[in-house]
Amino acid sequence: MTENQNVAILKVEGMHCAACQAPIEQQLKNTSGVTGISFNLANRVIQVDGSAPASVLISAVARAGYVAVIDEDNSTTDNDQLNQVAYRDLISKTAMAMGTGIALMLFGRVAPALESEWSAPRALWLLVAVITAHVMYKAGRHYFIGAWRALRARSATMDTLIALGTGMAWLYSATIVVVPGLVPDIARYVYFEAAVIIIGMVNLGQALEQKARGRTSNAIRRLLDLQQKTARVVREGNTIDVPIKSVVTGDLVRIRPGEMIAVDGVVSEGQTNVDESMLSGEPIPVMKTPGDVVSAGTLNRTGSVLFRATRVGADTALARIIKMVRQAQASKPPIGRLADVIAGVFVPVVLLIAISAALVWFTFGPEPRAVYAMVTAVTVLIIACPCALGLATPMSVMVGIGKAAEAGVLIRNGEALQTASRLTTIVLDKTGTITAGQPQVVEVVALGSSSQDEIMRLATSLEAGSEHPMAHAIIEFAKQQGIEPATVTGFEAIAGQGVGGQMEGSKLLFGNMKLLQQAGIQPEPDQIIISEQMAEKAWTPMFLAVDTRLVAIIAVADPLKPGTVKAIKRMLDHGLNLVMLTGDNQRTATAVAGQVGITQIFAEVLPDDKKDRITELQQTGEIVGMVGDGINDAPALALAHVGFAIGTGTDVAIESADVTLMRGSLHGVADAMDISAATMRNIRQNLFGAFVYNTAGIPIAAGVLYPLTGMLLNPIIAGAAMAFSSVTVVSNANRLRYFRFNKE
Repeated sequence: MTENQNVAILKVEGMHCAACQAPIEQQLKNTSGVTGISFNLANRVIQVDGSAPASVLISAVARAGYVAVIDEDNSTTDNDQLNQVAYRDLISKTAMAMGTGIALMLFGRVAPALESEWSAPRALWLLVAVITAHVMYKAGRHYFIGAWRALRARSATMDTLIALGTGMAWLYSATIVVVPGLVPDIARYVYFEAAVIIIGMVNLGQALEQKARGRTSNAIRRLLDLQQKTARVVREGNTIDVPIKSVVTGDLVRIRPGEMIAVDGVVSEGQTNVDESMLSGEPIPVMKTPGDVVSAGTLNRTGSVLFRATRVGADTALARIIKMVRQAQASKPPIGRLADVIAGVFVPVVLLIAISAALVWFTFGPEPRAVYAMVTAVTVLIIACPCALGLATPMSVMVGIGKAAEAGVLIRNGEALQTASRLTTIVLDKTGTITAGQPQVVEVVALGSSSQDEIMRLATSLEAGSEHPMAHAIIEFAKQQGIEPATVTGFEAIAGQGVGGQMEGSKLLFGNMKLLQQAGIQPEPDQIIISEQMAEKAWTPMFLAVDTRLVAIIAVADPLKPGTVKAIKRMLDHGLNLVMLTGDNQRTATAVAGQVGITQIFAEVLPDDKKDRITELQQTGEIVGMVGDGINDAPALALAHVGFAIGTGTDVAIESADVTLMRGSLHGVADAMDISAATMRNIRQNLFGAFVYNTAGIPIAAGVLYPLTGMLLNPIIAGAAMAFSSVTVVSNANRLRYFRFNKE
């Protein structure tokens, strides 16, 4: 994203489903400066990427017939309060409409019949018409306002159907009261109670839906609650509390026991145990000492520490996680796009069906034809609202991605959520993924007269210029031995092979067998046997050569990550084909793979070749997931159907991946697949229910069962069915909140 681009979050009033989404999307697409649009129907917000000013975006939404405001800080408290106000308002309107409707039903049982001449009973019915209109205005004016806005924008929405249906019922009834002579005695039925009860039913459904929506956003709410409002900083020797927005990089921040860490930083003084479970899903507190990293949103358990702020505001790990989860919840898996297309054209089709049904009944139906025509039209309009269809996918996605985030699995988009459950092959990078990525020197074998200290001095002098994990192991081991590195000139890092340089007039090489072969150095048979014995133990032999003479073999071992064996067993139990990918030699790779139960290995793979291995697997028809943590894994992660980045790895790898495993554990891969399968199952249930409801409900409302049963669907029943269809979808999505991951 370029500097003049930004992301705007719009909260849209009255946006219920894809039928509402279509005209808004069209207006925003036609707005200059808009480069991307993501709808979150579950939260009724739109994320707009680009350079268009907020005022222009709001105007574009207004042209579609809706009111939008910029959601600047996504305050959890404010949103909860607004949701509570909206819920109470809908319940109040429901009570008003339902109370009036029930009273009118009782009144209808004892009320006198309508007469052609003006009389006291007819005047009483006129009063009923006025009271009903007043209640419809008070309890349902938002539907009529929404329908008018949609009409002005030349579109049709859910509000259009409700306003037309209830408006037709009231208008037909009022016409009979005012000019009863227009219809014969047999057709003088009034439907005032139906108009207000339908509005009451729809309001009740939206109130229950509003309450259920609040539960779907529990995960993001908990993340937002971790953001602190103030921080305790040390400035000029004084400790003061300042607003979190006032903290800058480099500030010293003090944290006491029981307090939440406000920004990212590095501990400079003290030690403590930090609970990082809300960010990583890992329940065991982590010891923090000087030099260790602490993250915003984590809980300081025991000691008091002083740390220097390294990332503040939107740059903290917590802020980035919240942004990632929000964007993912606003995304849509491929399975949901068909439903959006259908829902987007559904309302105009329903209007045509309602008109057609009314014409058929008016032309061919039994007497009273006018009544039957009106009832079928109203019933079709009311029962056909596509809200359940539009909500089927986004509600499940929102809960599923939120549930995954609670377990430390950050899924970036809906497509990854859908594909994760269909993976057939998982490719695992070895270092930092299967193993801890923190190698240790386990053996030093001198091949000549040089002492171990001299060998380590040469090796650490070369590796001082390298950032490879193996280099870190050499340097740490030398430090423990009190060995200081010397100056090396002409340092060269040879990708996938090792390093070289000049020192004290000699040419040094340190790396794997490929490096020796490249330099024309041939180890002796006994030296090869030593390296093979090391490799059989899953150690990595590294060869040190001075002026083309092999002087030492240093064995480095990278221990398995805790829980790796169990995690890989979980994946094998899923029926997955597991492949290990590594730059290590074949013997070392085979030894590590044997420890964890993997049979397919790609060893001695150069960084640039990793993506080629992914392509080869994909060409055989495999749906491939790639798990890695390093910069050199980024191309392969991006190429895989689903890329899993170890959250403790590099930012480049994380940005290239579809899923980030914050715990750094391979259990996260199985967790992602489990929540993917559960979410997709939930979406299919929702879509099936919504499709069945609409495809079966509309013909019944149009009267296809009348020849068999002699009955028509009551508009009030249609209103109740429509209202509770959305509640059913949202409630079913909320079942994902109780999903339980397999324990390690």
